[in-house]
Amino acid sequence: MCPTTSYGNRNLEKQPNLRSAFDVLDSDGDGRISYDDLRAFYGGFSNAPASADDVISSMITVADSNENGYVEYEEFEAVVNGRRTRTAKNALMEEAFRVMDKDGDGKIGLLDLKSYFGWAGLTATEEDLKAMISFACGEGNDEQQGVTLDCFLKILAVG
Repeated sequence: MCPTTSYGNRNLEKQPNLRSAFDVLDSDGDGRISYDDLRAFYGGFSNAPASADDVISSMITVADSNENGYVEYEEFEAVVNGRRTRTAKNALMEEAFRVMDKDGDGKIGLLDLKSYFGWAGLTATEEDLKAMISFACGEGNDEQQGVTLDCFLKILAVG
């Protein structure tokens, strides 16, 4: 299935990696990110927990502004560019961030993430946790610094 939405006068070249990031998540290439697409992506991490299904469903729900069960490119772009307004969902995610930020420094670092995974009964290698932090922080940022609230919201597709 191909998307029928025209991109109009949008200059997607301003963010060349945004389209490729979308395409990576859209594993079946149908022009929209589905639950199955995200499950396939996150299943690539070693020891992906069964509880990841709830997280994936939440990610789809908060990014899916037209509520059709999928995340189209325009919705993905809006989330990544922070063009969504603060909602009750954001407030919930901010609370989740505070729970994960054990030391209260405003960043989720490796020790915070290890602690949270242990508390939640999830398993992941230290390498996987570092990869998660690095992915959330974005290219050019130091994973040792940790994940800020803004990065956390973007990675969960609610910011």
